[in-house]
Amino acid sequence: MRLYAQTPARRSRQVLTDLVALALIAVAVAFAMTVHGVIMRLAEPGRKVQSAGHSLASGLQAAGGAASQVPLIGGSLKKPLQAAAGAGDGLSDAGQSLQHVVGQVADLTALALIVLPVAFVLVLWLPPRLRWIRYSATTRHLFDGPGGADLLALRALTGPQRDLAAVPVPPGGLADAWRRGDEEVIVALSEVALRRAGLRA
Repeated sequence: MRLYAQTPARRSRQVLTDLVALALIAVAVAFAMTVHGVIMRLAEPGRKVQSAGHSLASGLQAAGGAASQVPLIGGSLKKPLQAAAGAGDGLSDAGQSLQHVVGQVADLTALALIVLPVAFVLVLWLPPRLRWIRYSATTRHLFDGPGGADLLALRALTGPQRDLAAVPVPPGGLADAWRRGDEEVIVALSEVALRRAGLRA
């Protein structure tokens, strides 16, 4: 199985197409990662809220512990401070929840920005490459088999006429020479079919 043509012009086009496809995929991934980073900046307020809520809850819990030591009214002072500490925990949880939502949005957006362009590039690029690989393998297999040159000569005769311009036309024409089994004409025509596939004899 051959991945690239043997003829320079077609091989250059294939290499260029492959490089363009890989470059487009790399650009799509880089762009998606940049967008992911930008969206993740929106999680910064959530981190600040979580940190502030945690600090507030810790401070109020400590204050409640200290207030409980006050004789007679310690229990009464402790309860509102503990309730306020619970509100601080709620604030911290809200900040954490915001970060989680932003992270999910960033991940899904980056995934979409990678999958859609990459799928588009693959649909345009991969089928023609696979078709050529299959076509070139079939052509080479025909050429290497018994009577292969004769079969490829027939394929050349039934293909685009412009490809036959470089083949010297004997008296009676190319088709007549092929029917008569003219070796020189058969070889020349089979080479035309091989070149059409990007191969050499």
